[in-house]
This record gives sequence, structure tokens and C-alpha cells, in this order.
Amino acid sequence: MDFTPLRRHRDYRLLYIAQGVSLLGTMMTYVALPYQMFQLTHSSLQVGLLGLAELFPLLLTAFIGGALADSVDRRRMVIVTDILLAGGSLTLAVLAVHGAPPAWSLYVLAGLMSGLNGLQRPSIDALMPRLVPREDLMAAAALSSFRGSFIMIVGPAIGGVLIASMGLAFAYAMDVLSYLMALACMVRIRNTRSPEGAERPTLESIREGFRYARSRQELIGTYVVDFVAMIFGMPMALFPALSEKLGGPGVLGVLYAAPAVGAFVASVTSRWTQKVTRHGLAITVAAGVWGVAIIIFGFCDSIVPATFFLALAGGADAVSGIFRSTMWNQTIPDSLRGRLAGIEMVSYLSGPMLGHVEAGLAAAAFGVRASVVSGGALCVVGVIVCAVMLPKFIRYDAEEFRKDQA
Repeated sequence: MDFTPLRRHRDYRLLYIAQGVSLLGTMMTYVALPYQMFQLTHSSLQVGLLGLAELFPLLLTAFIGGALADSVDRRRMVIVTDILLAGGSLTLAVLAVHGAPPAWSLYVLAGLMSGLNGLQRPSIDALMPRLVPREDLMAAAALSSFRGSFIMIVGPAIGGVLIASMGLAFAYAMDVLSYLMALACMVRIRNTRSPEGAERPTLESIREGFRYARSRQELIGTYVVDFVAMIFGMPMALFPALSEKLGGPGVLGVLYAAPAVGAFVASVTSRWTQKVTRHGLAITVAAGVWGVAIIIFGFCDSIVPATFFLALAGGADAVSGIFRSTMWNQTIPDSLRGRLAGIEMVSYLSGPMLGHVEAGLAAAAFGVRASVVSGGALCVVGVIVCAVMLPKFIRYDAEEFRKDQA
């Protein structure tokens, strides 16, 4: 891996640490919340509906968060929303202490925290191009993938251990602590004030971001291909049910961590990505590999092959993410970066959320295995359709784009 961005850029290093600590805590809630819902309801559909509860607030706030990121201090936005998110995790901890809360309360809190994430994430994504020069953006994207995959490996495992040994409330409390530690890093980043003449956040400024995205077919491709892959090929809502067939509750953490293991391997061997300039084609191939791996995973009857193919899927997703992040950060003007980050966020987060719902509905109607296999197959078909419908995305060449902008 290329660690140049971490060595050279102090503020990026602080942002990187803050995101890592916060993500580790978020993994506690990521595992605890669906586990708690499944224990309360014993329904994969109810677990999948958590994604729906998170989707609508995200759609409501992501575009507003993007407009705010282009008009206010991005660092301040992250700090304020971190404090509010810590309050949400604290509420979950209090509810867990008092026993079995009603399912609706978990849906409400999941939705509120998703809405806050929609306000925060565009500012985080739009910060990086300000803290890292263009020539280091590919390396920074790989480092982000490395951090995310590593924490996705250890985070669910730690979460499972904490839930089993200390209880749900303690797992949620660790998420609160992680937000406080992230805040300690964020306050040390130098002010990243909005540029002179920045527009106030208005409906027209939001529409301007959509107009720019529509004018760039290669950007549309990054959104649509990932959305299709996630909405059809995302089986995580089925992991609690699958764990009972693959070895019991003890393998639940393994299932959650397996895609991150593949992403980790892809990230630490990612230096080759800097030699690839056909980013759109690379994203398409990676999304297709994800779908094929999910199909095979659906036919697995033991934990070892299931883990392998989930890891393969995770590795493909990490490669796709590196190229998508690089395309966004290298080609979008800073004045529009926050608004486009809001659109990006909706594309890469709403897909998995809807995917949880789709997987739960299909499992309720046709069975768990049929849900996984059919989802992977629809993913592959959808990616092929996108490749045919978006030729400029497939032909996108980073080197040619740079020359055209010179």
C-alpha cells in the first residue's frame, strides 16, 4: 500500500484517525441493533425493515447535508453531528438497560441516526479533496478502504463478544465513547471554512448539483452500478437466519466479518490500481464479480466455503469503491463536492438499505437460499444492462480526462 497521504498531510491524518475510531464504535451498533431486533421479533423481515426505516430519513437529509457542506465549515458540520449521533447511541444504551424495548423504538432511533448520518457524511467526503492533493487521491481511497475493511473485520467480532459477555447496553456505550474520541481528533483539524462567495444552501443549489451529475454520464454510472449491485446482491439481513444453518450464533460474527476480510486483502494489495485508468470498466467488472460470488455463497452449506465467497465478494466491492472514490474526488469541482457527495451517499447507502428489505421480503416469500441466489443473479444481469446503457461510463479514462482538463 501507498501510505504517502498519512505521512505527508497532518489534517488528513487526524481525519483518518477520527473516522477510524468512530467506525469501530459504529460497528458495535451495526451488529447490536439487528441482533436485538431479531431477538425481539425472531423475524428476518423485521430485521430487513430496519433498512427501510433508515432509508427515508437518509433521503431527506443527504441532499441538505450536501448543500450545507458546500456553504459552511465542513469540519464544524462533522463535530455537531458527531455530538448528536453520540446522543442517539446513548439512548439505545439506556433502552437496552431497561430490558426489551418495543420494536418501534428501534426503528425510530435507527431512522433518526440515519438522518444525522445524511447530514454528516457529505461534509466528511468533501473534506478529503481539500486535505489531500490530486496525485495522492488514489492512495487515500485505498487507505480508506483498508481502514474500513480492517474495522469491519475486528468490529463485528468485538461487537459479538461484547454483546455475549457484557450485554447490548455495553456495546452501545462503546459507540458513544468512540464518538467522543473522534471529536477529540476533529477539533484539532485546522478550520476548513467555505470558500469566498459560496452559495447559501437552497433548493436551487441542490438542483444545480443534480444538473451537474446528469451532465456527466460517467458519474451516473458510478452511482447506478453500485446501487444495482447492492439492492439485489446484499444478503446481510439474512445473516442471523443463515447463522442457524451454518453453525449457530457463534458464526454470526464470522459472516459479518467475511466481506471485510476480502476487502482488507484487496486494499493491502491495491497499489496496482494506480496503473489502471479505465475506472468505469474496472467498477463494472468488480460489481459483476460481487454478484457471481453472492450466487455461489447462496449454495454453500458449510461455513468455510460460505466465508470464502463472502470474502471474494467483499474484495470485489473494495476494488469498486477505490475506483469510484477516485473518480469522484479527481473530477468533481470543490464548489460542488459537497452536493455531489450527498448524491453519492444516497447511491451507496440506499442500495444496501433497500437490499436488506429486498432480501427480507424474498426470504419471507421464497426462502432464505432462494433470496440470496436470485439476488446475486439479478445483480449480474443489472450490471450488464448498465454497461450497455452507459457507454461513456465504460469508456471513461482517467488519463484522458486529466489531459482534457489541462
